[in-house]
Amino acid sequence: MRSRVRGGSRFFIRNGGPLVAYPIDRIYEEVGFIAYYFHWPHDDIMNMDHRERRRWCDEISKMNRKLNEDSDRRDNPFDVFGKR
Repeated sequence: MRSRVRGGSRFFIRNGGPLVAYPIDRIYEEVGFIAYYFHWPHDDIMNMDHRERRRWCDEISKMNRKLNEDSDRRDNPFDVFGKR
């Protein structure tokens, strides 16, 4: 088995055909995203499989969207002209 890196992805040549691994840059992005919001330890996040990490990223994104939608609905107490 040979490996090489192209564009942040690691390619493995196995049994005559390429097997493309998940891009390394994407893994770091997901780990950073989860760690930033949940403060979970690096090793715990890295030990998750790709599907679980993506699921947590989706859940964090949903929570952020919900919080942003809720904050848009609140009245702005500093808006004395009602232009909000």
